[in-house]
Amino acid sequence: MEETQHNSPKSYPILVVDDNLLQRTVLEASLKAAGYKVVVAENGREGLEIFRKGYYPIIMTDWVMPEMNGLELCRAIRSDDSGRYTYIILLTSQDSKNDIIAGLEAGADEYLIKPAHQAELVSRLKTAKRILELESSQQRYIEEIKSLSLIDPVTGVFNRNYLDEHIPQEIKRAYRYERPLSLILVSINQFRDIIVACGHYSGDVVLKQCAGCLAESIRKDVDWLARYGEDSFMVVLAETDMAGGMIVAKRLRLRIASLVIRMYDKEVRVSASFGVAGFAASQQKPGMTADVLIDNADRCLTKAREEGGETIKGVQIG
Repeated sequence: MEETQHNSPKSYPILVVDDNLLQRTVLEASLKAAGYKVVVAENGREGLEIFRKGYYPIIMTDWVMPEMNGLELCRAIRSDDSGRYTYIILLTSQDSKNDIIAGLEAGADEYLIKPAHQAELVSRLKTAKRILELESSQQRYIEEIKSLSLIDPVTGVFNRNYLDEHIPQEIKRAYRYERPLSLILVSINQFRDIIVACGHYSGDVVLKQCAGCLAESIRKDVDWLARYGEDSFMVVLAETDMAGGMIVAKRLRLRIASLVIRMYDKEVRVSASFGVAGFAASQQKPGMTADVLIDNADRCLTKAREEGGETIKGVQIG
């Protein structure tokens, strides 16, 4: 069976670090003959610079080199916080147990005694490839789990965890570019009454329908939506001041009011109240926090709900 491009050795470029020109040339030729892409460096310092500028999941490094030796290079690579895993093979003529242990403790995954036999070299690289593929699968699994932990299972929009994590980032971005930022807190009116009248499942249906309506009514890949509470959602509007947020809230109010949700033999109509809070970020006036911004939106929502109906209340902070 032919290997796919992803599984092909060519998809794993190798960085060879060795100060000996002859040994470096021989190793490079052997690796290219086995189908690998190869980049070479003459010492550990040069190798580290190349590593930081590109993608080299496999590194083969000599132990004894000027400027930065193989152990120092291993430690430097292991201190890299990019999140990518690098398989390191240490090339050495030192075959004592203490030397091998020192290499492994410095961060090497494997070692080869020079000069490396071609068959042994290919075998070790197959092991490296398997480890890298396992690491890649694990990272994808972790990312999937993280993604699921940030999604509300009922509505399919972002959840409170995502909200708490990303609003501070939105505030930082607003300050960086000195742009406004607004939040709209949306609360479905008489949500509990709907559940009492139509059952708990009706609550999920209403939430899904309202979430879909809100998501369709905001700018894709610019604004975003998260479930905030049992009957509420938060809309985050980038580069939008409070006045702009009020306009969006009015549009959302009309869209939600136009929903007709069928529950068996009943038609359920919903309405919502809105609290809008916005601020214009300026590097001369730092200090806005997620707690302050959310609290102001929540206070506005409380006032709106006290007035009843489909009221919108807003505040420009600062």
